[in-house]
Amino acid sequence: MKYSLAIFDMDGTILNTLDDMTDSCNVILKKHGMPLHTVEEIRFMVGNGIPKLIERAIPDGKNNPEFDAVLKEFLEYYEEHCAIKTAPYAGIPECIKSLREAGIKIAVNTNKIEPAAIALCDDYFPGLFDIISGSRAGMPPKPAPDGIYEILKRAGMDGKSENQKAVFIGDSDVDMQTGINAGLDVIGVDWGFRGKEFLREHGAEVVVMNAAELADYIIK
Repeated sequence: MKYSLAIFDMDGTILNTLDDMTDSCNVILKKHGMPLHTVEEIRFMVGNGIPKLIERAIPDGKNNPEFDAVLKEFLEYYEEHCAIKTAPYAGIPECIKSLREAGIKIAVNTNKIEPAAIALCDDYFPGLFDIISGSRAGMPPKPAPDGIYEILKRAGMDGKSENQKAVFIGDSDVDMQTGINAGLDVIGVDWGFRGKEFLREHGAEVVVMNAAELADYIIK
């Protein structure tokens, strides 16, 4: 077995959350009289955590006097509306089940606020994740490797030794850099928010095209 621990990004990797993030963002932007954004625009604003999303979504970013209010309201609204249109990508639940059956531990490292990440895993992947590390006070956002280090510690692994080797799976340049920063192997997924060519340009030596290919690569 190639890996003993598989750590997944969430948005764009196991769950297509883009519509709910776009809708939630636009609800708050509309409330503040700010320009709205399309799904395709939001696609390239996500990946570095919610504060960075809001900074990119509102005029003048952090210099906007309403930045703190918009951020607070988005966090509150999204936590209640994070599972309206969200759904797993094709084959992902089956992929994770096959990894578990092979004896591989499964974790999530996401910049999504941790309560929402836990709720989404409970809704769409009940009982399938051993460890979930999300955004919370004191946890630097990806590409900082702190979340991965926390997962490794909780799993009782160093991520590199025989029978302790871990891999990080994601769909963005932020994810590739996170895994590299933590000293892990990384796998890019073509189906997420960026795509194969973008991932290869940002450090992914391995990019898989579907969930079955991902499971096969990790297990063998």
